[in-house]
Amino acid sequence: MARFRVTRLRIASVSAYRSIRDLTGREKKHLLSEMIQVKGLMPLLMKPRNKQRWTPEDRAELRVHLRRLSGISPYLIVLALPGSFLMLPALAWWLDRRRNRQNPGLGTPG
Repeated sequence: MARFRVTRLRIASVSAYRSIRDLTGREKKHLLSEMIQVKGLMPLLMKPRNKQRWTPEDRAELRVHLRRLSGISPYLIVLALPGSFLMLPALAWWLDRRRNRQNPGLGTPG
């Protein structure tokens, strides 16, 4: 009886994990495709990954782009919170297509 419960719990947790992983993948693809359409945003976001610093003009441009994109994905809500400007490098890392070389179809636009 206990073994059956453990098996059911394991199956449910694997199913939940796959569902969350698929949802995150879909949101990531959608957000990436929208951000690629905004000319100049991806190179701007990749500056820290390429060992460059954001200038005050870059930061102002990022704010404008992010305000415009804020309605696209629930993930960008985090960026609207105080102190969330520190999350931009994490967002750039998450969206970085270079991380996905083992799965080349994930980072290519539509």
